[in-house]
Amino acid sequence: MEQAAEWYALLRSGEATHDDHARWQSWLEHSSDHRLAWQYVETISRSFEPIHATPDPRQTADGLWAANSRVIQRRRILTSIVALAGTGLFGWATWRHTPLPGIVLAQMADHHTATGEQREVVLSDGTHVWLNTATALNEAYHASLRRLCLITGEILIDTATDPQRPFVVDTPQGRLRALGTRFTVRLESDKTFLGVYQGSVEITSAAGTSSLIQAGQQTRFTTDASAAVEPADSARETWSRGVLVAWDMTLGDVVKELRRYRSGYLGIAPEVAGLRVFGSFPLRDTDDTLTMLASALPIRIQRTLPWWVSIEARTDADPHR
Repeated sequence: MEQAAEWYALLRSGEATHDDHARWQSWLEHSSDHRLAWQYVETISRSFEPIHATPDPRQTADGLWAANSRVIQRRRILTSIVALAGTGLFGWATWRHTPLPGIVLAQMADHHTATGEQREVVLSDGTHVWLNTATALNEAYHASLRRLCLITGEILIDTATDPQRPFVVDTPQGRLRALGTRFTVRLESDKTFLGVYQGSVEITSAAGTSSLIQAGQQTRFTTDASAAVEPADSARETWSRGVLVAWDMTLGDVVKELRRYRSGYLGIAPEVAGLRVFGSFPLRDTDDTLTMLASALPIRIQRTLPWWVSIEARTDADPHR
């Protein structure tokens, strides 16, 4: 964390050279711990921006004091970050070893959606990013790199062309480098899912292993390895249009997806979890989806409370759905 704070102070000081930026980029790419520390420092720095923005009286002095002022400003930024990072809610040990990083980072992210919300964002270079439910990401565009950091959730990206600036997406498991691409990225517990629909994407895991995923392929990878490459499922991007496409999915898997778009409890009885589902269903109103499922399958929807819903087998004694 101290290294991240030092890099942040240098880059904010106005004294960083081109070589400094290159060394910072190399440090950032070295490990997932470095990337997590950098996210942490960026987050607390944005949260306490007034501390950094407070004018230093020396900075209003004549040019004789300019160099000294930059040094003082850099030291003040570094001191503020280290002090904040070491106390209370923002303790680095707490940050790394509890769910706190995802919760806090999501709330403070540059772009985020609530449960059940989907949104399209157009970035400054013309890249289109669709955020799925409960998604958060940070944006860091520099002169030599376009970088997104996916904190939680799922995104669909249609990248704009910029040969001078590579486009990358960082996740806890590694880095994705887009090569003229339309692709989806989804965080799944300790894995990252990648589906490529146009172009190709280079995966570099946190451990340094690399692989290239072509259009029409999908895979999952962890911090040290990639899973087998499979044919891409085009239905996995239909959420960007507010639709869940189920083609021979089990009802249990459909419910697992619907839970991502709902608050509260959505349960399913084991005896109906294996029913096969075919069709297209709206994600923006999951109650409608449940009604559609009940009309097509031998199930009933039990609504104990608005936020407590169970799916059970329908019996002859219960003809109403």
